[in-house]
Amino acid sequence: MSARSPRPADRRLRSAARLLFAAALGLVCAAPFVTGELPVAEAKEAKGKAKPKPKASKKPAGKGTFEYGCRVQAPQKFLERRTFVSGRVLDGAKHAKAVRYLATHYGNVGDDVTRKLNPKGALPQAVTVRFMGLPISVHAKVAPALACVEKKIKKSCTGRSRYTPRALGGFRGANSYRGTEISNHLFGIAIDIDPDRNPCCGCVDPWPSHPKCKKKAKSPYERAAMPKCWIKAFERFGFDWLGHDALEDTMHFEFLGDPDRIKR
Repeated sequence: MSARSPRPADRRLRSAARLLFAAALGLVCAAPFVTGELPVAEAKEAKGKAKPKPKASKKPAGKGTFEYGCRVQAPQKFLERRTFVSGRVLDGAKHAKAVRYLATHYGNVGDDVTRKLNPKGALPQAVTVRFMGLPISVHAKVAPALACVEKKIKKSCTGRSRYTPRALGGFRGANSYRGTEISNHLFGIAIDIDPDRNPCCGCVDPWPSHPKCKKKAKSPYERAAMPKCWIKAFERFGFDWLGHDALEDTMHFEFLGDPDRIKR
């Protein structure tokens, strides 16, 4: 039996169906592929408009910047030795201002001048702590800052910046300066690291005879065996390095920040 030719009405219906199918196919091809993410073009536009995520702040509101639980602070300029000693000449008024601050905050050092400023002695406030595995006696107020320096060193001073100290010096009972100048070791805020490897080239004999002091150096950092990373770690938490002083005392650090704001 031969197939019958489709009726005109059937042909119109089939034509309409084909047109609808083609239109639908066109819509599908034009629409983006949905995966739960934005289309590429829209994603780029959104990425350009998106606000960056805020970085974790190390600065509590109104309290400054803290690292490892300690305030990041610079040494107070008026306490730095080079502000009151110039050309080996001591400025009595500036030195007296520094001593008054130190005695008020840390206690007297056993002399008549500082006793009048503070009846409480500095030495009875000494604590023995460990720094880089070695014991050292310092004033209780600065012990937290020293602990933060150690954490900073362990975190940042790696590779070629590694250094292992052999000897430390802290509190002293006798003044190491001549004349009326008072050593900050008496207040318990100074620390010496490896005097045999980090010399004081401007001190009295035999220090100037040290091999590192005889060599020409572009900066005091070259005089010290300690890496610069260590020095920067101390300075970050309020310690001053006397390598910057005319003495070029590369073993010596002293806390000259605000002791009442170390932890708050």
